[in-house]
Amino acid sequence: LNILARSVLELYTYDNTPDDISRENLMRQSVELISKFPTIIAYAYNMLRHKTFGRSLHIRHPKENFSLAENFLYMLLGNNYTPLDARTLDLLLILQAEHGGGNNSTFTVRVTSSTCTDTYSSIAAGIGSLKGPKHGGANIRVHHMIEHLKQNIRHWEDEAEVSRYLHKIVKKEAYDRTGLIYGIGHAIYTLSDPRAVELKKQARSLAAKTGYADQFALYERIERLAPDAFHKVTGNEKVVCANVDFYSGLVYEMLGIPEDLYTPMFAVSRISGWCAHRIEELTTGGRIIRPAYRALPTGQTYIPLKDRHYDTKPVL
Repeated sequence: LNILARSVLELYTYDNTPDDISRENLMRQSVELISKFPTIIAYAYNMLRHKTFGRSLHIRHPKENFSLAENFLYMLLGNNYTPLDARTLDLLLILQAEHGGGNNSTFTVRVTSSTCTDTYSSIAAGIGSLKGPKHGGANIRVHHMIEHLKQNIRHWEDEAEVSRYLHKIVKKEAYDRTGLIYGIGHAIYTLSDPRAVELKKQARSLAAKTGYADQFALYERIERLAPDAFHKVTGNEKVVCANVDFYSGLVYEMLGIPEDLYTPMFAVSRISGWCAHRIEELTTGGRIIRPAYRALPTGQTYIPLKDRHYDTKPVL
């Protein structure tokens, strides 16, 4: 993601009108960024794979007659993908594109856009926000949790055994002891996350063709049993459901996309939403967005510097 942010900032120097914030220029810049993100990320990973893992370096040029999803898979994997793979990735990119302006990275883009800064600076700021694991790392946390469950649950098909382990997780007795079942629950969606519902349908078809049927069944079992574990352990009757991140990591794994690219792929999806919000902010906003902090100070007695004492010795 740092490479992506640097590349986006570098694109400023190749733009003849980088600071023009007219609607027409914003649309041009947006379309160009949406089209370039997959290439930047695929090339960056190919360099990483070559430098770090000693693999052969492959630079495949995108093809004009390919869709965005097809081109990414081609540039990353060569011809080792199927039409079903491309359709699945295309769906996932659409589902993750945007779901409102309340998420951190989109808000970052809107805040910076309200200053009338250039598109490249604003989008790079959004990438920096997405890089934070509390925002962009959700599907990785799900993936790591499932791997832990696979190693610690002997009989994946045994609902009682799966349920007992989920209870231990919520009780903070297992896994990372946070009490969280990652991928379950959402700040907005309660009865269901419509993105997860659609992705699950496609994931089922992909799992049947890629030998992941047993793993998919485990995901389904966890999705079904997790809300009950949450309710029984916490006593909280809030309705919770699987969110889109619950199945996205599994889909990436089935497609052969390495974990290092899970969050960058989120950026490939979200760039369209970022650009849409930026255009809206600059064409309908007009005022700079500033936070409203409320200070809650308590009375403090001033101590002169010569009378202050510190527990630690100064570093010389």
